[in-house]
Amino acid sequence: MSTILPDQLAKYPAISDLRKRAKRRLPLVAWEYLDMGTGDDVAVSRNRTGLDNVTLLPQFLKGEQTQNTETKLFGRTYAFPFGVAPIGLTGLMWPNAEIILAKAAAHYSFPYCLSTAATQTPETIGTVVGNMGWFQLYPPRDEAICDDLLKRARDSGFHTLVVTADVPAASRRERASRAGLRLPPRITPRFVWQAVRRPAWAIATLRHGLPRLRMVEKYVNSEGTLNSASLTNASQFVGERFGGTLSWAYLQRVRDLWNGPIVLKGLLHPNDTEKAIGMGIDGIGVSNHGGRQFDGAPAAIDALPGIMQQVAGRAAIVFDSGMRSGLDVIRALALGADFVLLGRAFMFGVAAFGEQGGAHVAEILLADLKTNMAQLGVTTIEEIKQLHQET
Repeated sequence: MSTILPDQLAKYPAISDLRKRAKRRLPLVAWEYLDMGTGDDVAVSRNRTGLDNVTLLPQFLKGEQTQNTETKLFGRTYAFPFGVAPIGLTGLMWPNAEIILAKAAAHYSFPYCLSTAATQTPETIGTVVGNMGWFQLYPPRDEAICDDLLKRARDSGFHTLVVTADVPAASRRERASRAGLRLPPRITPRFVWQAVRRPAWAIATLRHGLPRLRMVEKYVNSEGTLNSASLTNASQFVGERFGGTLSWAYLQRVRDLWNGPIVLKGLLHPNDTEKAIGMGIDGIGVSNHGGRQFDGAPAAIDALPGIMQQVAGRAAIVFDSGMRSGLDVIRALALGADFVLLGRAFMFGVAAFGEQGGAHVAEILLADLKTNMAQLGVTTIEEIKQLHQET
């Protein structure tokens, strides 16, 4: 883990600072893929507005206090109440990003969730992330592939499974399309021009190679030899053989196969929550996919209180979408979440500072979390969770 210089933290003390630097370092096509929502990006804005509208009443005169950010989830203790959300095609946004974030997670003791659409394999990340590994499943149509993905994750040390529910179909992603993104990424004159103008990204990409969907290459190879068009084959394979088929019956099969906690990610409706709890799902993932799937969705934070009431302590609640600070983490915990995942925030850090990016984001979030806990007059994560009784 690279040491972060104090001057670097002082100059870039907020996630918004990292976002600005990341935008200056990424080619347009990579930036748009990272930053975009869908449609007119209204759901992305709605997430931010919803979080900003959550206010909390501080209490003072409590004397000297020390803030403890440890939290327990699914029988494990984490140093913070947050982790890294699953992010697809991470290597497009910054080469080796999965390894950078997995190292940060292992160093700081918070979970890192590896996506099925990752550009690294569970076998590779498992050796880096230690006992902080979660695995996210985009349900394959082929049961044999599903079974093998779960086995690979389990054999690589991943202990918590996140099943993504809120991608019944691919979203439009208009901003990325306008920027020229095609899957797989193509070496066009436009792409080369964008890369030349961003030398740090270009050099890192030349060093590590263009992103590949390494997670699924094994299954493409079983049906046809991988060649120079392997990324094309893998991308087509994912488009044709993954997603769009998740049902309650499919989820039950996954529940029967996975011997460990399962979080069902992407729920906004209390009825879905009730069904998930009924089949033994351990965690309810309240999320609107960061505003990237359905522009008409409510802000995830606005859906959280209703789902918290529905869950009534029968499962853990894992929240994501729009989080940018330690204060945002507190807001989600105060409205009923047990744990929080951040995606774009961590990627802004990696795009801004490469190897140091994951640690930089962790330091920002930890400092902001502790500062705002002190402002509120709370010393533990459990005390934050009790605040929802007062809101």
